[in-house]
Amino acid sequence: MSALAPGKKAPALSLTTLDGQKLSLDAALKTGPVLLAFFKVSCPTCQLTLPFLERIYQAYKNGPVTFWGVSQNDRDDTIDFCQQFGVTFPVLLDDKRFTASNAYGLTNVPSLFLVRPDGSLDLVSIGFTKSDVESISAKASAATHIPLVSPFRPGEVVPAFKHG
Repeated sequence: MSALAPGKKAPALSLTTLDGQKLSLDAALKTGPVLLAFFKVSCPTCQLTLPFLERIYQAYKNGPVTFWGVSQNDRDDTIDFCQQFGVTFPVLLDDKRFTASNAYGLTNVPSLFLVRPDGSLDLVSIGFTKSDVESISAKASAATHIPLVSPFRPGEVVPAFKHG
């Protein structure tokens, strides 16, 4: 379980994207909420979760919600993961000391943090929880004023929970 809980202040974050661009949480929050999705490429639960987050991103990417993956792996492995699992939202690289992961109190991946524009945590989810992914979609819909889109397709078998 993360040391951080909803309502707490999100730690500052400044990391580099796969293409070398430096991004900061403070700057991103000026436009709206930010979803941070911490993951590791070898994690089966991350492999389950990130494609659903990609669907949400595709539905709401023209709005004020920012989606960032935060990889605990090196650039090349992360690029391979993104290509294999169809992740197109920006992915940042945690440093070799896992400074960002440690600041967020990670004990498992995936770990999802939805940060409100005021910097407080709105949602914290560890592992895969179907209802949390649905909540992220609903919050993105509310923030963008775009009709709600389900991250799950009709007939798709999706577990209610999967440990990270």
